[in-house]
Amino acid sequence: MKNTDTDKSVRVRMAPSPTGMMHIGTLRTVLYDYLFAKQNGGSLVLRVEDTDQSREVDGAVENLLTMLSWAGLEPDEGPRFDEGGKIVEIGTYGPYTQSQRLDIYRDHIQKLIDSDHAYYCFCSAERLDEMRTVQQKMKQPPMYDRTCTQLTGAEVQARISAGEKHVVRMRVPRGREVVVDDVVRGRVSFSTDTVDDQVIMKSDGFPTYHLAVVVDDHLMRISHILRGEEWLPSTPKHIILYDMFGWEIPVFAHLPLLLGPDGKKKLSKRDGDVSVEDFIRQGYLREAIINFVAFLGWNPGGGQTQEIYSIGEMQEIFRLEKVHKSGAILDRVKLGKINARYIKSLSLDELYDVGVEFFDANVSELYPEWSKDWTDSQRQEVTKRIMLIEQDRLERLSDFAKETPFFFQENIDVSSGLLQWKDNSREQTQEVLKRAHALLASVDDESWTRANLQELLMQAAGEDRGSFLWPLRAALTGQKKSPSPMDCAWVLGKEEVIKRLENASNL
Repeated sequence: MKNTDTDKSVRVRMAPSPTGMMHIGTLRTVLYDYLFAKQNGGSLVLRVEDTDQSREVDGAVENLLTMLSWAGLEPDEGPRFDEGGKIVEIGTYGPYTQSQRLDIYRDHIQKLIDSDHAYYCFCSAERLDEMRTVQQKMKQPPMYDRTCTQLTGAEVQARISAGEKHVVRMRVPRGREVVVDDVVRGRVSFSTDTVDDQVIMKSDGFPTYHLAVVVDDHLMRISHILRGEEWLPSTPKHIILYDMFGWEIPVFAHLPLLLGPDGKKKLSKRDGDVSVEDFIRQGYLREAIINFVAFLGWNPGGGQTQEIYSIGEMQEIFRLEKVHKSGAILDRVKLGKINARYIKSLSLDELYDVGVEFFDANVSELYPEWSKDWTDSQRQEVTKRIMLIEQDRLERLSDFAKETPFFFQENIDVSSGLLQWKDNSREQTQEVLKRAHALLASVDDESWTRANLQELLMQAAGEDRGSFLWPLRAALTGQKKSPSPMDCAWVLGKEEVIKRLENASNL
């Protein structure tokens, strides 16, 4: 969807509340924002919506900026880290943190009061609760009954001067239809008779989300608003506010919900880890996560069969009109498959760089005695060998070393029954192990390479590979399923291989 208004540049915004770690759904929204802005030569604005001070979490803004930097989705305006790690703001429409814009909101609230589009409300929480209880019993929608609109100007000022606690509400016009021409949802209409007189300023002097978001989006010249479907019912309130101020209404695009595994409920923490940091911690690569979230509610269509895209490729093909209406299930199986493809594409050095932290963490927990007498270079060399062997089987970096205990254990349990291939006798099995022992003992250290061992052992196996390779695998790993015995021998090294073959020969 190209912007057809040549006099108005595309400006989109990401406007999270600093209430915790970045949700995977927030990453999807900012990804769509970024792609849409870049393909239209526009700007992505980051704004921190912290008007609800009671819910703010220390470190949430820092986490947000860290995650955006990690994802490669740096905003063009708003807060960011400077070279010293301090949070600064860039752009000409700041401040970009709502708690620093209170005077702006108060000015606009006063304009609404002066134009009779808003009014003061002094009703207590107890009265409001009683009112809603009565309405529910009468099967009426819970809406404010406008009791305070009956106060005279003098009464209002007297109660304010007396320090009486109050809020400000917008006066929603009745008997009107509000139409939302949504890029994703299509034409959606609302009757103002079902829209409550929303509180736009709380008793603590802070604006509510509904007032602040409209004022900020207008003053920051936001042209397109991409946000979750859950905000669609609030959109008529926002459009009414735009009309009250006499402002141009931006283009809305409400994105489909992210659903839990049952496909019915909105994704929540009850469905497992849902923050971006959780997925990183579990060993999913950045490129895999980006590709995965891109297709949660969108695909390019047109018979496209490609599943893996770079950010640049997405930027070329992304269209808001192709975003789905129906919710998207967060399918972790699919994410695992995408991640496995990315892991397989890495060079060994790249795999080591991104995976060694996960590898070391697992090994130190599961096999603390492994490599304790090795030099750093020895440990790195063997670590890389194990990584290379595990690479084709891995879906997450956090799974390193979990399925290959035989690489790390000094003593492995091998049963005589496991050593035997099909109907081969014990004598036949022992003869195979002796042949393997003699063959591998003759290989010098320089020739102990993956390629040489592959060629040597395959030649020795001949036509009846199972009879030769199965006992060798069992002797080296103690398991029915494992990497090939050639790969295992390469990782374990000559000394350990000979030791394990001798142990197996005594069974």
